[in-house]
Amino acid sequence: MHYIPHTKEDVEKMLASIGVKTEDEVFAGIPSSLRRKSPLNLHEPMSEWKIIDRLKSISSEMTPSSEKTVFMGAGSYLHNIPSVVPYLVSRSEFTTAYTPYQPEVSQGTLQAIYEYQTFTANLLGMDIANASMYDGATALAEALLMSLRIKKKTSKVAVSKAVNPYYLKVVEAYFEPTEFELVYIPFDENGKTDISKIENTDDIAAFAVQSPNFFGIIEENENISKACEDKGCLFVSCFSEPFAFGLYKPAGLYGADIVCGEGQSMGIPQSFGGPGLGMFCAKEKYMRQMPGRLCGQTLDKDGKRGFVLTISTREQHIRREKATSNICSNQGLCALTSAVFMSCLGKTGLKQIAEINFNNASWLKKKLVELGFEERFKGSSIFNEFVLKAPDGFEKVWKKLSEKKIVCGLPLDKFYEGFENNYLFCVTEAFSKENMENLLENIKKEVSND
Repeated sequence: MHYIPHTKEDVEKMLASIGVKTEDEVFAGIPSSLRRKSPLNLHEPMSEWKIIDRLKSISSEMTPSSEKTVFMGAGSYLHNIPSVVPYLVSRSEFTTAYTPYQPEVSQGTLQAIYEYQTFTANLLGMDIANASMYDGATALAEALLMSLRIKKKTSKVAVSKAVNPYYLKVVEAYFEPTEFELVYIPFDENGKTDISKIENTDDIAAFAVQSPNFFGIIEENENISKACEDKGCLFVSCFSEPFAFGLYKPAGLYGADIVCGEGQSMGIPQSFGGPGLGMFCAKEKYMRQMPGRLCGQTLDKDGKRGFVLTISTREQHIRREKATSNICSNQGLCALTSAVFMSCLGKTGLKQIAEINFNNASWLKKKLVELGFEERFKGSSIFNEFVLKAPDGFEKVWKKLSEKKIVCGLPLDKFYEGFENNYLFCVTEAFSKENMENLLENIKKEVSND
């Protein structure tokens, strides 16, 4: 997109058309205490061509992940995407479709949403799914707020510290202006949520646990479900890697009340971290408390099958104070992408790819241990990801490998105390045997050079 600045005359015409004389008058409704007092520290004015040169210079400092081998997941995963997925999704009737408020002209989009909801509910083992949230982090935050609406007499929720730290930041941002309280439950020496700690936590609306958790470890959903039942709170399960459910039973089959998470793995490229897809399911009895939109199936006056948005309880449809959330849009195209992707895979394909993911991660973990790495969490089932403590001095090796466009895991010391020299590794079916062997050979080479 070319840079076309407004001239002084352009600005004057725009101000005149809205009936004001100065730009300050445009913002008169904003209290002065909320306005910036000093000007922004911007670069001096530049011509269009100098700006383009400057942007090119900045972009040259970045390396797309496609040019690197990134053994890192932590909520965003590299998966193979069949060519049919972007081809179908890019059809004009999908990419140009607006929010389907008018069912008489939006049957195609509505049916696509309905199919997505069906796939999602089946994948997660739940009764009902909505038509997508922004991403996994906001889906978790909305799930916790939903639990507080259901359990009206409580004002606290408990969340596992083994949940993705970035998700926790978003949850904290949601809760900060409210009167609600967040209680964190620690993880144990095996990398699993310490369920015993929930016994000392009273009057909570929900207990939220991620599985596979941030460390790639499968949580004990059956025990968590029982603990929630004993406490009289809702069991909220979240995830960042839905491919795990091709191999492990989803929490919905263990009695979870709400299941939510990130659907980026379902056919959506990583794209520098976005956009994502918030998948969200609940038990049918909680349907009216769900955020977002819901597409339902019905019959028209001629008895033909049709689709409509139904039970719309978000703020665009009803009075704001009665709304279940302020989600004003959805990831419709991303939801469609995941629906196409899931339909291409089917149950068999999902299981096969999940097995490849599991086998690749298990193989690489074993080989890294043989090179001198140590398992941080022993005896726990994993999927895709695992945590290892690196040999002393590995920080230098990590930087050297990065210069070779190999990202050798995610350092965890910035997330947790006592995790110095601990790294979170990830591999999927998109990593070849050659990719993994190349990593091992480069580690050997750099360690020997040191």
